[in-house]
Amino acid sequence: MGDEIAIADRIDVALVRRLVAAQFPRWARLPVRPVRHGGWDNRTFHLGDAMTVRLPSAEGYAPQVAKEQRWLPVLAPHLPLPVPTPLAQGEPDDDYPFPWSVHRWIDGEVAAPDRIADLTGFAVDLAGFLAALQAVDPTGGPAAAAHSAWRGAPLATYDGDVRRALDRLGDRVPADAVTAIWAAALAAAWAGPPVWFHGDVAVGNLLVRDGRLAAVIDFGCCGVGDPACDVVIAWTLLHGRSRAAFRETLAIDPATWARGRGWALWKALISLDDPDRAKAAGARHALDEVLAERWAAG
Repeated sequence: MGDEIAIADRIDVALVRRLVAAQFPRWARLPVRPVRHGGWDNRTFHLGDAMTVRLPSAEGYAPQVAKEQRWLPVLAPHLPLPVPTPLAQGEPDDDYPFPWSVHRWIDGEVAAPDRIADLTGFAVDLAGFLAALQAVDPTGGPAAAAHSAWRGAPLATYDGDVRRALDRLGDRVPADAVTAIWAAALAAAWAGPPVWFHGDVAVGNLLVRDGRLAAVIDFGCCGVGDPACDVVIAWTLLHGRSRAAFRETLAIDPATWARGRGWALWKALISLDDPDRAKAAGARHALDEVLAERWAAG
C-alpha cells in the first residue's frame, strides 16, 4: 500500500509534461492541467483542449491501459453514446513505472441529480446503452478477472468482504436483513453466456450535457462475463419510476436483479466507514435503498 500511495503522490502536472514531451514531442507545447474529477484508479489531466492523459495510480490498474487501447475502438461503433477514444499509449520510464494513455476529451459534467433534467429519461438512455454493450460480440473479449476488479465474475468472490463488514459494523446495520439479501444474491447464479459489461457504472463515469446522458467513460473495469455488476446504478442513483424504467428497458430478469442488488450491497457495506464523508454518505444511501426495496417486497 505504501508503494501505491507513493506512486499516486508522484503523479502531477510536471510528471505528465515530462512524459508527454519525451514520448510524444508533437504534443509537448500543449498545456497540461488536472481534470476536476480526475478519478482514483487513474489520475487524469487535460492535454490541450481536446485530449486527456490517464495514468494508473497503482500496479493493479496498469493492465487496464492495454485493454482499453485494444477494445474501446471495437466497442465504440456499436454503442449509441460516445465513449473514450484512445489516441496513443505511453510507456513506463524511470520516474513512472506503468503504461499510460492519451484519449480524446469528451465534454460534459459528471452525472448528479441536480444536473439531470429527467431521471426516468436518463435511466432509459443508460439502459439502452448497456443493452447495446451487451449485444456486442464477446468473442475474444477479456474474461472477468483481476483486471476488472472481478466485476463480471461470480458474486461469491466478495463473500468474505461482506461477512467481515458485517462483523465490523455490528448493530450499525440490520444484520438479518442484509444477510438475507446477500444469500438471495449468491443463490441467483448467472446461467447465461458471457456478455460485455462496463464494470463501473457510477455517476463519476456518466457524463451529462443539457440535462441528458451524453457519454459513458472509464472502461478500465470492462470485460465479458455476468452483467449484473452494471445494475448497481439502480440503487445508487435511480429510484421509483426511473428504477423501474431502467429495469424494464434493459429487460433485467429476477436473478440478475438479485445479483445486482448484491453488488450494490457489497459496495455499500465496505464503504460505510470510508474516511471520505461523501463516499460514506453515498454508501449509506445505497444501503438504505437496497433495504427499502426488500422491505417493500415483503
